[in-house]
Amino acid sequence: MARSDDILSAPQLDYEAWRDLLRSMCGRYNPEGIDPDAFTGWVRPVSVCGCTALNIGCNAHRIERTYRDARLDGVDHYFAVFQVGGQSAMTHNDQAVRLAVGDVALVDAARPVTYVANNGSQPWNTVTLNLPRESLVSHLGFDPEGGICRRGGTTAGRLLLELIRNSDKAEGSAFSPADSYMQLAIYDLVGALFAPSDPWPVSRHADKLFTRICGVIKDRFADPDFGPCEVAAEAGISLRYLQKLFTQRGSTCSEFIYSLRLDYAARLLHRRAFLATNQPVSEIAHASGFRDYRNFARKFRHRFGRSPCAYAGDHT
Repeated sequence: MARSDDILSAPQLDYEAWRDLLRSMCGRYNPEGIDPDAFTGWVRPVSVCGCTALNIGCNAHRIERTYRDARLDGVDHYFAVFQVGGQSAMTHNDQAVRLAVGDVALVDAARPVTYVANNGSQPWNTVTLNLPRESLVSHLGFDPEGGICRRGGTTAGRLLLELIRNSDKAEGSAFSPADSYMQLAIYDLVGALFAPSDPWPVSRHADKLFTRICGVIKDRFADPDFGPCEVAAEAGISLRYLQKLFTQRGSTCSEFIYSLRLDYAARLLHRRAFLATNQPVSEIAHASGFRDYRNFARKFRHRFGRSPCAYAGDHT
């Protein structure tokens, strides 16, 4: 990615071209406080492991994105914004921060934002990394808050910016299988930068999602092939996020599945004893979602303090 002393190598754009190119790549942003005839700026895209970074700069005093702009765009992204040249102030999500070279801020593209240059008519320069909201939140397990600023010098910030710069130097832009893993590394660095002070925030949205997940498991627990991976796939979230939702509540997805299976097996054993049937206990184990009887018997004894056969006898 071009550094602040390299910006003259980027194609210079006039007012209309700059605004239109930026709109096509990340939404509506409106330069203000400068005569359009005196405006000059640049927008230079770089592919970073399948994500898009933009080297953006101009000599406008103020750049604004309104509620109307966000509504018309309909985009659902975050942007990690690195200040790499000049100084600016940013107002976003009820936060007002000043950005010096090396600082990084998180911007929620679904909300308005205003940038104000603090270096007169000299060009300012930022590098922004486009982060799809759904993928980022699914991976991190929380919704980052736009408007947060981290000062230059943090390890995660340096690594992330260096990754962007190195991508600009790399030859070719074809997406490789390794890029999918590198995207997760990018998300982890963003999480390290902008994680809330409470590492396991539980939101109303997360509560509703967890309730829906529990319903999915209750419908499918008797399937021996149904495990955490299948739960995550059916819920449309990552396995990592699924595990975090359960960890927040002091459990794991596997423990919850096994708990439902054991409770169901106990009810079937009680019915077997009550009806005095000769239904094989191994059949009950399989009907409860256990493929291996020894595993079932071991977990059942650990849960109820007696073997499945003894438990059935206690309910005769």
